[in-house]
Amino acid sequence: MTRAADYLDLVRAPASLTVLGDALVGGLSARGPGGDGAVRAGVLAVSSVCLYSAGMALNDWADADLDAVERPERPIPSGRISRSRALAAGAGLTLVGVGSAFVAGPRSGAVSLALAGALWAYDLVFKSTVAGPVVMAACRGLDVMMGAAGPGWRRALLPAGAVAAHTVAVTAVSRGEVDGSTRTIGRAAVGAGVAVAASGLAGPGDRAAAALGGARYLAAVLPGHLAVARDPDAATARAATRAGIRAVVPLQVALAARAGSTIATLALLGVEAIGLALGRRRSRGDIT
Repeated sequence: MTRAADYLDLVRAPASLTVLGDALVGGLSARGPGGDGAVRAGVLAVSSVCLYSAGMALNDWADADLDAVERPERPIPSGRISRSRALAAGAGLTLVGVGSAFVAGPRSGAVSLALAGALWAYDLVFKSTVAGPVVMAACRGLDVMMGAAGPGWRRALLPAGAVAAHTVAVTAVSRGEVDGSTRTIGRAAVGAGVAVAASGLAGPGDRAAAALGGARYLAAVLPGHLAVARDPDAATARAATRAGIRAVVPLQVALAARAGSTIATLALLGVEAIGLALGRRRSRGDIT
């Protein structure tokens, strides 16, 4: 019998915390603190979580045969969830995510359609291709722009690009979780992390807060990528991927601080603390 815990494993529930700040950062960057109401921010957070979770379910549906060999502990190959139920979960979460975005406004809804299309395209077409990391990065960039949609959206392009660049690096490293990565990919990921941290100093905003936030982000992401650059075996790549997925929250904290929102910064610090606590207590499943 399929349990709720099995569905939570399917969608990598702890990892969904990492998307809560995407649309928030987009709205703050576009219109500043107070530019969007709490209801809009909350609805878009629901949309982000649903679309991210849909992508995870679709990932396992598409990779069921491969996972049976490489990751038999996952919900589908272990028999805890059928393939058809995983597809239904992915489709249902996509509909809820897009619908929630339209509740926030037609412009955000339009971006959510592009995001949903990119998610499905990644899992069904591009994941195993050279374009895979770029398509995944587009998904995260669109998630930021979903919050920015509306007046001032161009001001969110730099933060969206920072989140996208981080995602390219983490996705490239993640490809080595089973068979190992390469030192070249590790070095490129290190360079991407430094560039992402430095991007907070460009353009308008609180540069002191951006510098401090960037340093926290580097402390979270660089050790894993440096380890891959030194020894790119599968275990190192998987550990770096876990760290990289979680490191997007310190990046969101830095971007919220750069935008001048104390409330959002504190809220995202709380999300980061919860994610770290869940990561320490989680005994089954994986966020990768």
